[in-house]
Amino acid sequence: MVSSASNALIQQSAAYILNAKHVVVLTGAGISTRSGIPDFRSRDSGLWERYDPMAVASLSSFRYNPEDFFRWVAPLVRNIIEAQPNAAHIALAELENRGYVQTIITQNFDDLHHRAGSRSVLEIHGHLRLASCISCFQRFETHDLIQRFLDEGTIPHCPDCGAVLKPNIVLFGEQLPAEIVRAAVETLNTADLILVAGSSLEVTPAATLPIPALNRGAVLIIINHDPTYLDERASVVFNEDVADILPKIAEEILRDQA
Repeated sequence: MVSSASNALIQQSAAYILNAKHVVVLTGAGISTRSGIPDFRSRDSGLWERYDPMAVASLSSFRYNPEDFFRWVAPLVRNIIEAQPNAAHIALAELENRGYVQTIITQNFDDLHHRAGSRSVLEIHGHLRLASCISCFQRFETHDLIQRFLDEGTIPHCPDCGAVLKPNIVLFGEQLPAEIVRAAVETLNTADLILVAGSSLEVTPAATLPIPALNRGAVLIIINHDPTYLDERASVVFNEDVADILPKIAEEILRDQA
C-alpha cells in the first residue's frame, strides 16, 4: 500500500524524469527480492548473514576450493533460473522502450532486466550466460552446463584443457569488467538524472559511480528499503519496496504522455 505522502513523491519523481534529458538507473539486489532472489546484505535474510563471502565467493577461494563456491551458489542459481521479472523490472523496461530511461547499470547477475525487455543494460558484476576457463581462458555458453550442474551436481570443466569453468560473475577480489565500467562512466557523464533502485550503495566502486554526475548538478532519486549514504544529496528518497514504487512512477509518467 502506497501512502499519501509517497503519492506526492511519486508525482514529483515523475515530473523530474519527464523533464530530464538523460536518465540512468542504478539497480541492486533489492529490485529482485520480489522475484524470489535473496539479497546479500539485509539483516536476518541477507546471504552474507549466513555465509562468509571470502570463504565461498572470493577469487582466491574459488581457485583453491571451487567445490565450496559451487555448493554455495547452487540454490542461488536455481532461484535465478526459476525467477520471473517483477513489476519493477517491467516498469523500467517500459520506460526505456518509451525513451524515458537511457541506460540501466545493474549490480545484479540475475538477467531479469533483459528478460523484462530492457536492452541497454550494463552488468557491472557480470552475468551467468557465459563461463570462462581459469586456465586457457576460453569462454563457453552456460545453459546446458548450468542445467547439468543443477541436475547432477557436476562442476563444469573445460572440454579442451580440463580446468574448472568459472561463471562470468565478479567475485570478491576480482576486477570489474573494464569495458562495462567504462561504458557506465561514459553514460553517467551525460546523465542529468540518476535513479537508484534497490541498492543500499554499500559496494564500491558501484556506490561511487553517481558522485561525478551529482557534483555537476544531476537530480538523484533513491528507492531503497534502507537508508543510503547519498540520501542527503537526493531530491527524492523512498524507503519502500522498489516493486511498489517504480510501477507507480512509470504509470504517472505514461499517463501524462498518453
